[in-house]
Amino acid sequence: MPAPLSRQQVLTSLLSSTIVDAMRLPKTLPDPNDSADALAAVLALRQLADELEARAVHAALREGWSWSQIAEALGVSKQAAHRRLSHLQTTAKG
Repeated sequence: MPAPLSRQQVLTSLLSSTIVDAMRLPKTLPDPNDSADALAAVLALRQLADELEARAVHAALREGWSWSQIAEALGVSKQAAHRRLSHLQTTAKG
């Protein structure tokens, strides 16, 4: 029998599936041989991912999540999460 999912794993899974379902993704990807379109799409996706990550971490901090919990949900080390996102901690308190 598999180990039960942690609260973070359940919430991350639900949030991810809800957001992906709600997003209007194009039916096809840009042609990688069209460098301008493909690189513009990569940039747009990175910006979207960064914004979603910041909002989700900000919300998690407001809800009292620890950096260890946030790191686990993001699939990174606690140190990496804190180093990259600790600026959100001050805004989450106010």
